[in-house]
Amino acid sequence: MSKAPLLRVSGLEKSFGGVRAVRQVSFEVGRGEIVGLIGPNGAGKTTLVNLITGVVRPDGGRILFDGADVTTQRPFQAARRGLARTFQIVQPFPQMTVLENVAAGALFAGKATSRREAERVAAEQIAFVGLQPFADAPAVSLTLPNRKRLEFAKSLAMGPRLLMLDEVNAGLNSAELDNALDLIRRIAARGITIILIEHLMKVVLGLSTRIMVLHHGELIRAGAPRDVIADPRVVEAYLGQKFAKRYGRLADA
Repeated sequence: MSKAPLLRVSGLEKSFGGVRAVRQVSFEVGRGEIVGLIGPNGAGKTTLVNLITGVVRPDGGRILFDGADVTTQRPFQAARRGLARTFQIVQPFPQMTVLENVAAGALFAGKATSRREAERVAAEQIAFVGLQPFADAPAVSLTLPNRKRLEFAKSLAMGPRLLMLDEVNAGLNSAELDNALDLIRRIAARGITIILIEHLMKVVLGLSTRIMVLHHGELIRAGAPRDVIADPRVVEAYLGQKFAKRYGRLADA
């Protein structure tokens, strides 16, 4: 296996009008890592994902995926290269069945070359995420936790090498969250590299091998979880003293 990073971002910049959403962001993600990406609302996390997946184009900087320059790629090209993502707001095709939703991902953004093959891939991923009993149900009929599982299945049907999970656990209760954590671990066990954009620190600390922190579009800290949450800049910008002291990580605690 190559030791080169799967994803390398160098000096990434993006502005919207007078707002600098992403400012000279550079980082690497190794193969098989689970990297947490945290920061306050408006820090630039979703913009960063949009840049990596080609939804928007950067004003400056480079993005390398598996050694290839993908800075100017379009979303369908990102998907076919193995760069997949979920969305904060789950929006399946409501009148299509669960199977049809997942098959669409396999056919149009994955490697399936026929409808039959797409449906076979979809059935496998639906079983993997635990939605098999609902395969023929319209997506609109699913509960929120099952819509989240559908989002996972759609992404997995694309055959990702890097999966970016954007607030995929929002709105789940404690038991549902535990099930989601188990599912993410099983996805990682398949060898899929994960970037986890998340506000729930239980999830971030329970899964991440490293954490990156964005604030006002800048990457202010990256490293091992215990080191990152002990950094006074991270405490001030995002975590707060109460959280830091609860985990006993601050150097002066």
